[in-house]
Amino acid sequence: MFKNCKLFSTFFVLTSLTASPVIYADHAEKAEFFEEITIIGNTERARMMPGSAHFISDDELEVFNYADIQQILRKVPGVNLQLEDGYGLRPNIGIRGVQTERSSRIMLLEDGVPIAPAPYAASSAYYFPTAGRMYSMEVLKGPAAITEGPNTIGGAINMISTPIPEQAEGKVIAEIGEDSTTRVHAVFGSTNSSGFGYLLETHQWKSDGFQQIDGDNGNTGLDIKDYTVKLSYAPIDSPHAFELKYQFADQESNQSYLGITDEGFKADPYRRYSISQNDLMLTEHNQLILRHEFSISEDVNITTTAYNNDHARSWYKLDKLAGVGPEKIIADINKGASKYSDTELQAILLGGDSAAGDVAIKDNNRDYYSRGISVKFDWAVESDDVVHDIELGIRYHEDEEDRLQRTDKYTQIDQSLLLDSIGVTGGNKNNRVVQAEALAIYVKDSITFGKFVVTPGLRFEDIDLLRRDWSALPRNASPSVKSNSVTAVLPSIGVLYNVNDQLSLLAGAYNGFGSPTTSDGVEEEDAINIEFGGRYQKDDLLLELIAFTSDYENLVGECTASSSTGNCDIGDQFNGGEATVKGFEFQLANITQLTDSLELPISLTYTHTDAEFDSTFDSEFFGDVSKGDPIPYIPKSQYAFSVGIESNTFQVTAVLNYVDAVCVKASCGDFEETNESTLLDVVGNYQVSDDFAVYLRMENITDEADIVARQPKGARPNKARTATLGVRYTF
Repeated sequence: MFKNCKLFSTFFVLTSLTASPVIYADHAEKAEFFEEITIIGNTERARMMPGSAHFISDDELEVFNYADIQQILRKVPGVNLQLEDGYGLRPNIGIRGVQTERSSRIMLLEDGVPIAPAPYAASSAYYFPTAGRMYSMEVLKGPAAITEGPNTIGGAINMISTPIPEQAEGKVIAEIGEDSTTRVHAVFGSTNSSGFGYLLETHQWKSDGFQQIDGDNGNTGLDIKDYTVKLSYAPIDSPHAFELKYQFADQESNQSYLGITDEGFKADPYRRYSISQNDLMLTEHNQLILRHEFSISEDVNITTTAYNNDHARSWYKLDKLAGVGPEKIIADINKGASKYSDTELQAILLGGDSAAGDVAIKDNNRDYYSRGISVKFDWAVESDDVVHDIELGIRYHEDEEDRLQRTDKYTQIDQSLLLDSIGVTGGNKNNRVVQAEALAIYVKDSITFGKFVVTPGLRFEDIDLLRRDWSALPRNASPSVKSNSVTAVLPSIGVLYNVNDQLSLLAGAYNGFGSPTTSDGVEEEDAINIEFGGRYQKDDLLLELIAFTSDYENLVGECTASSSTGNCDIGDQFNGGEATVKGFEFQLANITQLTDSLELPISLTYTHTDAEFDSTFDSEFFGDVSKGDPIPYIPKSQYAFSVGIESNTFQVTAVLNYVDAVCVKASCGDFEETNESTLLDVVGNYQVSDDFAVYLRMENITDEADIVARQPKGARPNKARTATLGVRYTF
């Protein structure tokens, strides 16, 4: 591509150094790759970091055994979620007020490796790892996230897969629930005395879905198959350790972008219009990671990671009715308007017969790759009561999004869709390749002296983007070409002051950055971010309060099919100008010993966020924006309260989640706001024996039906009340 020779030469030298046999008197003990794929490491280290970070352990994940990443993250302060399909298949996650749209403005990782299909060329996360197979999770905010990029304004989420065990062990989790839902998670692995380890894992998830399609018996659920294989070799008394991971996921989900009208929602929130009956998402994902750790000494480690992700998706879904987007038709129905000369299109949307070929269904077909190599140096130095923990990381990365789409025409008769004509593949702005090359370097030094921990850091990003558009097949030699090159230098600093053994104060500042675009005249996203607060921990009591602010020099909006504006080309980005996000996060956790064998754990997390535009402007994407208008989909208040009772054999836990109503557009007019939402989940776990346990989980136990989103294309509900019975067997 653009400058492969020079960059690959640099990485050849680096990787050669890490692979070269260097003889030292002291050899490292067996390497533990679990420490190499984590950023925080564990809960205790999260609470000692000079910046805000949150660690979700395997024990915490086992309480509810959620498969939906959004349900898992609801208890993490500072995380914003825009619900969409009820299963978290393509989640919308933001951190500290960054836009939630397809999680495109935060950094997503699995085992420390970028996991979005194309994090530089097309950062929208249309693939998301299967949350139900994860072993633990890390959420980094503030200066703590400077090691991850390119999107560093909000933070990063690192999902950690099941590690290879040190001895032979395994587990099987099996669930059955409403809507013909089944889920099986099975894993087994071992490490022998020679240092060879392996892990075999599968996660299978099926459901008919909680929505019903008018006039159609088809399901609205999912069928996901996920497989993971890990191999490791870490001989005793050797400074070298190797790990290979291969993961494959196949998904078939009957999901649609089409919502319903407000009147329809009041009558039946789980209705889907017949015109969405052919909507279907098919995906296939392959991940390969090869990791090598070289322990030069007890104080110096070098870890080299090579990775490759391939992702293919085909989302066949409703596009337009007689050339008009369904979101516009739903808006007209909501407002009682008659924008058109007659109400024919409204009738078709609601299930009426159409003229021949009036129903356009687009095959949103895309292929992605994301590959790279990274080298991380860890060096611990101690002298004169000062400890330096130095970390240097270098990554060369390439990714690509390849769009080759078509639009087919259908006729709706008696609530059935009949194929009228097959569209031309690659026509009408659906034939595009966007490629990215990036060199990222970061360095940070955690300096401990006296009661202080000071962590200065610096991140460097050098990004080249190339976009080529064709108008037809075959792709000829003279496409329309756009390109962009961006270099960013991003400083950060975090300070932790330990007042005593229980109380610590923290503060931090950093220059945040958002991945750029090839759109003409659009600047990269940029913000100055500050946080400060304190933590108090004594025995089982934890209190944490952190205030944060982000001062955007330029907020960027990206046009996606799910943003549903109808006024832009998919993939284009738009300047949003200056904006300000400010708020605070509060966390309380405590365990009260009721009796010798009975405990009462409680936790409360609360986030308050004010996110607004700082200027008045008119935008093709953002619409008419006035100074002080809210940034869409960022709630002012949200909280999660959890309480339980535990003994040696049973555990009952309830979690109450509240989210404010949010504006879906800056103007926040009629039918441009969601409902406030309060959901209660309860789970009971009973340990039958040391190896066998059963659990009963009730989600949305009060059966609340709220409009949790209006994009894409109409009002969308949360998942209905759902009961699930599960068993857990370890061996």
